[in-house]
Parts: sequence; structure tokens; C-alpha cells
Amino acid sequence: MKIERIETFLVPPRWLFCRVETDDGVVGWGEPVVEGRAEVVRAAVDVLAEYLVGQDPLRIQDHWQVLTKGGFYRGGPVLSSAVAGLDQALWDIAGKTYGAPVHALLGGPVRDRVRVYAWVGGDEPAQLTEQIAAQVEAGFTAVKMNAAGATSPLATAAETAAVVARVSAARDALGPDRDVAVDFHGRFTAASARRVLAELAPLHPLFVEEPVLPEHGHLLPGLVSASPVPLATGERLYSRAEFLPVLAAGIAVAQPDLSHAGGISEVHRIASLAETYGAQLAPHCPLGPIALAAGLQVAFATPNFLIQEQSRGIHYNKEADLLSYLVDPEPFRFVDGHAHRGDAPGLGITLDESAVRAADRAGHRWRNPVWRHPDGSFAEW
Repeated sequence: MKIERIETFLVPPRWLFCRVETDDGVVGWGEPVVEGRAEVVRAAVDVLAEYLVGQDPLRIQDHWQVLTKGGFYRGGPVLSSAVAGLDQALWDIAGKTYGAPVHALLGGPVRDRVRVYAWVGGDEPAQLTEQIAAQVEAGFTAVKMNAAGATSPLATAAETAAVVARVSAARDALGPDRDVAVDFHGRFTAASARRVLAELAPLHPLFVEEPVLPEHGHLLPGLVSASPVPLATGERLYSRAEFLPVLAAGIAVAQPDLSHAGGISEVHRIASLAETYGAQLAPHCPLGPIALAAGLQVAFATPNFLIQEQSRGIHYNKEADLLSYLVDPEPFRFVDGHAHRGDAPGLGITLDESAVRAADRAGHRWRNPVWRHPDGSFAEW
């Protein structure tokens, strides 16, 4: 069996899919994308396809080595995301070839269901309460929310109080038996994060995500030692090598993204590395159905898995949502806040190829916003 053709599809709302077809007619799907830079990743996939076409698709680990290390310049979000989507597609092909789900190929399941969480916005406490009530009604036992919008380098008393008020509203709406995770999104300096974390501790967040920017990872040891709240990071880290220092710093939760951090192959290894530090895995996934399917396959086979992000109803999903390109939504039918394990081969989902091709004809040009502080200077989004 040889890889015969690789195609990419730029589909709304902000996703990029890739389709890998073999000369035996087996097709695998992946989701290689950097949000806001999808066209650039598409070009990277085209370059990597030059190597893959004509190769045996089942030599996944060898291909991963060549795709990530075969060029003198390595790493970064664009290349790692291109490799991630291709890696997902190769695992999908392997599962379909062997007639087994990917989690079986990773060593077999360690759980029957995977806990997932829903995203809520809630710029105002009243709005947040309504959104959480809807997710609780839908059966979710955990939500994640942004802590704040653009934040001053040293958060003011009003900014700090507003964060605490929103998380307090979330805790009141959820009660003591459900969880809220809080995303700082790299918008806080270490000094501001330290102050806000202490204020949030009585509200018992499941974790606080990206307390500082990834380039400030050297500040994490001090932040971890001072924080009464478990800290999480990883959506903008792309390899085991990048996760090693943050795990050594003592983060509680590693959050690699299956569409950014080298795909199923590398995230599975990152999970094992995290286990040696007593850290849990909570894959980042505000993306589409293929990325989520890949994340769930890893979750079913990962002992130190905590919870899985998913994007149904997230504010980015305007022209299409998580289920828009699926033939059967059953794999993403969440019961009591969990996805249940299936035995369908490969990634376990079937894409509506005609819908994907039609969406690609429209495409998208999604870009993240650029924020500024009141004085006109750049602010982290």
C-alpha cells in the first residue's frame, strides 16, 4: 500500500482538513491548522506531501521522524501543525487497515468514557450564569471560561475584582460538585497572575490555564510554588522538548493540542512524559471534529488523562459547528458530560466529503483580533 494523493480543504469557520488517500482506496483524515494562519499551514502540508506521496502509510513513526527532523530548520507552530494533521491521517489509515480504533493501536483503552468540558464566555456575571445553566442542563459537569479581556501589565484593583466576580458567579452557578477551569490566555504578567491566583483559590478552580505567556515559561517555577491553584499550560508548546521545562517547573496539567503538537504520535509521548512528573493530560481543542476525534483516541489510551476540551457552540463557530461535516454525530454525543468509547476503526468518525469539498470552495480568512490598551499600545489577545 502506498500513499497516492494528499489534499487540503480550507473549511469554515477557521479550520483546515487534510485527506490522505492510498492506492488501495483507504482514506485518512487529519486537521493541520494554526488558527489565523491556516493558509500558511496549507502550504507546509503541500511541501511535506512531496515526501509522503509514494510512501507506505503504515510506517507512521518513521514518517514522523523524517517530517519533523528531515529539514535543517525544525519545529515551530506551522511545521508542527502540518505534521500533526498528516500524523492524524496516517493513524486513521492504520486503524482502518487493521480494522481497529486508534486507541487499540496505542495499547488499548484504559477507560470506557472520557470527561469533556464546554466553553462559556460570560463577560458579565449575569450572562455567565445563563450560559453555565445551559451547559449544566446539557449534562456537562465542567466548563472553562476566560478570566478577563485585555489586562493591564499590573492588574488594577478593579480588574482583579472583576475576575474574581466572574469566577465567583461561575462557582455559584455550578455548585460544589462541578468544575470551572479559568483561562488566563497569557494576558497576565507573572506579577498580576500571582495576585489573582491567590484571590481565586477559595473558589477552587479545576485549574488556571496559561497563567503567563509561553515565552515566559522560565517564570513558572516561582509561580507554581506561590500558587494555591493548579496551573496548566501547553496549547502553544509543540514538542516533548518544549514541555520538559514546564513539567519540571511543576505544572499540574499539560495541554498539548492534537493539531499543533505533532499529532497523535507526539501527544501520546507528551502524556507519558507528563506522567513521570505526576501531571495530568487535558488536550487543548477549540477546533474541529478531526482534532477532537484524535484527542479522544489518545484520551482513551492515556492513564494520566484528566479532561478533554471540545468546541461545540464555542463563539468562533459561526458558519459551521463541530458536527457540521460529520455523516454521523454519534461519536460526539456526550452523556452526563462524557464521550463514550466506540470501536469504529481509525479515528472513529466519518466525514461528509461532499460537504467538506463544498465548504472549501467558499473557504475562510479567519484572523484573531488585535487588541490595544487604552494608551494605544499592543495588548495580548
